[in-house]
Amino acid sequence: MLTLPLAPTDDRANPAFKDAAGCAKWLAQLQLTNLHQAHAALRTQLDELNRYPMRGLERLHTMELLRETVAALQTDYAKKLAIRKLPLSESELTVFVSIIALWQSMVSGYQRCLQSHMAGDTLLVSYGALLCQRCLTYSGLQIFEHLRMGYEFDGKLWQQLHALYAFCEEQDWLTQEISDPPRANLRASKKTARSGTGPSCNATYIKVLLACYADWAELTRQQLQILDRWLTLWSPTLTLEHGYTASKEDAQPLALDLVGTLGLQPLKLVQRGSSVRYLNMAPLSKLLRVKSILLQQGHTPQQLELGNGCNSADCGWLLNCLHQYWCEERGNRALERQDAAVQAQMCYSLDGCFAYITNRPFKQPSGDRMVDTLSRKQIAAFGHVLSDTDRHDLAQMGFMLETWQVQDESVRGARLLRAESSGIRLGVSQLVALRTLDANGFMTGTVSWVKVTQNGQLHAGVRYLPGIPQAISMKATGINISTSNLYVATLLLPPVLALKSPASLIIPREWFKPGRVVELILADKTKMYVQMQFSVEKGVDYERISFSESSAPA
Repeated sequence: MLTLPLAPTDDRANPAFKDAAGCAKWLAQLQLTNLHQAHAALRTQLDELNRYPMRGLERLHTMELLRETVAALQTDYAKKLAIRKLPLSESELTVFVSIIALWQSMVSGYQRCLQSHMAGDTLLVSYGALLCQRCLTYSGLQIFEHLRMGYEFDGKLWQQLHALYAFCEEQDWLTQEISDPPRANLRASKKTARSGTGPSCNATYIKVLLACYADWAELTRQQLQILDRWLTLWSPTLTLEHGYTASKEDAQPLALDLVGTLGLQPLKLVQRGSSVRYLNMAPLSKLLRVKSILLQQGHTPQQLELGNGCNSADCGWLLNCLHQYWCEERGNRALERQDAAVQAQMCYSLDGCFAYITNRPFKQPSGDRMVDTLSRKQIAAFGHVLSDTDRHDLAQMGFMLETWQVQDESVRGARLLRAESSGIRLGVSQLVALRTLDANGFMTGTVSWVKVTQNGQLHAGVRYLPGIPQAISMKATGINISTSNLYVATLLLPPVLALKSPASLIIPREWFKPGRVVELILADKTKMYVQMQFSVEKGVDYERISFSESSAPA
């Protein structure tokens, strides 16, 4: 039987509204111009309502009225964290915790209703499946929020979700169509009063499971929104089973343990038992492959019910990614990696990478008439330009070099754990340079994902950029130069024949212009001129471009 972790109600609780009619009036006067205050007020009143003793059906009507406003406020409030580095700052963490807490408040409100239903409230007898579906939805949203932000969460969230599903299975509610409850003659808007059916408990649960099994670190916020819409369409066609049959030609089933603290897992990682359920992935694998093929044949995303959120190329890429996440053996990637319990040093930004690769900060090449930016900073800080003998202490000049633990590594990248308890904040698509303690030089890379564990440690994935970087200087040439005529720190990546990767340049953002001719000063002080070709990739603080040799501009 389902156990609900709810404290007793309190007669002293005094929410601003004590029934659905009062809630409608309160929402009508809620000022949304100050997002922080509105969010805090809504959370406070909902928590107080959850403590207040009231009849189950009236509480249900009230909770249903709150859903639309809660969803809108949560969406807008989460935008404060849209572009963030980890770990979050104190103010950002406050926003994040508040968002999680409001989702849990919604869960608690519907759990109160479910508690009344389980206690025999005759007015709620037909709403059991709806109450469980709402609890599943808001429990899943707590998990989504953690995944979106890159913060590890307590396994109790999975236990909460699994227990609800097991209860629905026990009550035979899994596939029951969900109808909105009557509005009790409330003056609701047409949108709020609209009746109809919603997703079943089974569809809601499977949607959460599959969304969490995708690799959120590799998907943008827009792609996650597209994934949400697709799963809303696809999850009703899938079911969890007590057993499985699979052939080598089909995608292998995924498994989960209803008494465990994890979501879906590869089949080989879950032992058989009465609490284990299996998700047949063959139908979803076929669906993804067929839609991908039809896109290649010229069908539009709209024709394939993929929506208007992305073009054919982007939809095709996302479909292929989802097939890899859900339907292909993840162990293949692990086999090419090597456990590497070694320490490494990591530096950040183009200027920082240049400094540690050359063991000196970037400065304007000798003979240039203008003083470089770093020199001006040194004059302001120390009263003079540091001599070469001073320059070994790069950390003193603001170039951070942190110690990380390499947990596993391949030729394509590494998974790392920061050894120190504090350090710089790290973001996706940020340029880094990494050197293990036994290596001769640095490898450049870009951060592919960042996560924070429950104990506050920072994990990161780094994708290596091909080639051993060479630190060089670059300056724009010609007339009507739109950028500065100073040299800038640049990294040259030589060609790598084994990877079929041509030479490329890592340059500051906003410097790239197709066809632009630039002057390079190489490590041996020789000059060469190259013409920019196309952008290979663009990070938050760098751009990697292709180039071809050119003659000096006239």
